[in-house]
Amino acid sequence: MNCSVDERHDLIRAELERIDSVDPSSDAFCRKHRKMSANPMRFLRGSAQLFYTDIQRGTFPLPSALVEAPPLTTVMGDCHVSNFGFVTEQGSHGDRVVFCPNDYDDACIGPAVWDLARYIVSLLVAAEYGRGVLARNYRSDEITDTSGLKAVSPAEALNAAQEFLAAYRHTCRQSVRDPDLHMIALDHFRKKHVLRDLLRKARRRASGGKDFETKSTLAKDTEIRRDRPCFRDRPKRFHRLEPRRAEAVRHAFRPYVGDEILDLVQRLGAGTGSVNLQRFYLLVGPADFSGPADLPLCHVVEVKQQRPAAALFRFPDVSPVNRLNPAHLTVDCQRLMQRSPDLVLDEAFWDGEHWLIRSRQHARVGVEPEEIALARKNPARRLIQYARACGKALALAHARGDRRSPRFEAAMTDQLKVHADELLASARRYARQVRADQRLLRGMLVEGRPGSH
Repeated sequence: MNCSVDERHDLIRAELERIDSVDPSSDAFCRKHRKMSANPMRFLRGSAQLFYTDIQRGTFPLPSALVEAPPLTTVMGDCHVSNFGFVTEQGSHGDRVVFCPNDYDDACIGPAVWDLARYIVSLLVAAEYGRGVLARNYRSDEITDTSGLKAVSPAEALNAAQEFLAAYRHTCRQSVRDPDLHMIALDHFRKKHVLRDLLRKARRRASGGKDFETKSTLAKDTEIRRDRPCFRDRPKRFHRLEPRRAEAVRHAFRPYVGDEILDLVQRLGAGTGSVNLQRFYLLVGPADFSGPADLPLCHVVEVKQQRPAAALFRFPDVSPVNRLNPAHLTVDCQRLMQRSPDLVLDEAFWDGEHWLIRSRQHARVGVEPEEIALARKNPARRLIQYARACGKALALAHARGDRRSPRFEAAMTDQLKVHADELLASARRYARQVRADQRLLRGMLVEGRPGSH
């Protein structure tokens, strides 16, 4: 379904205002919209609701057989290249580091092709973003010196997308032959693999690792002050609540954690899609904390305001399971998609909102687009390696949605053999739409600035 530039402008504005309660073309300031306008990758990450609107309207047509033939399963809902990474199984209580999907905020029951399509678009957009960084069309927060770096060409990015689907299909086919395959994990990568060094980094940050006391999420966010652990003073990251509010948060969420809440703060400006949602960090540990030796007994728990999964506004009737409150749905889907889910993973209703309660991983290591789309040597090989790993990890997560039989895996194996090229062609067209949408949003924000009219 084609529409004029003016119609697209109005649709983007309406979708962003619906989610963020701020019209991007007005004079009102929205930090999320500023982030999204910076480059097409940021735009894609912050506009999941627009993605599903475009699927419903036919702007992004998906092969009907991939939508209708395979059984529904648990899907990430906001599947893109930066929502995979390294975590410790069982959350901050575990020590086995694995590569897997690491964001379930928009998880729900749906057709697996939603995740496949969104990932492929993100892969193509990430490659274009890398080329734009080298051409100085976009500014990178991750790379200051681009000398000597090479980017992935459009043809090489498409090849990586094909490899992603091939790895996904191969894993599904293997699962049909071995129904227990879905219980394996990606925790080993050969020498010179793009993920090998990141795996080592994550292992060093896990409890017991040599960098745990300096580079783990716990170490970065907290310090010992007057013999007690507390959150660091980081005004752009943490906000100290006034005493009455802090006590209300403490009282509401203490039942969900095993030890005492030693400190708490409000987290500022996290994420792109959820940057405008409230979240709190709880520092949990023994009441009789006696010094640095007790740090491995402490961990950070995130309490995040949860809104409905992005797909459900346009597709409310896909499954009765999706009628669960948004935090409950996220918890259930994450528990199914992870092989060994966080031990602290729960939901609550408080202060008129639904809240998600989960571990903050000590060893969490994500992957930025620059790390896979730019390199000094053979960036195409790195992108293909990453795409294959994501394809396998996503297939395993989807297969865990129903562990009774391999019906889902068999159907995906058959349908992808026939319809992969159709899906790739549609994703290429939509990647161009994302780039055009980002430019439209940037124009809206310029027009909305006071004195710009």
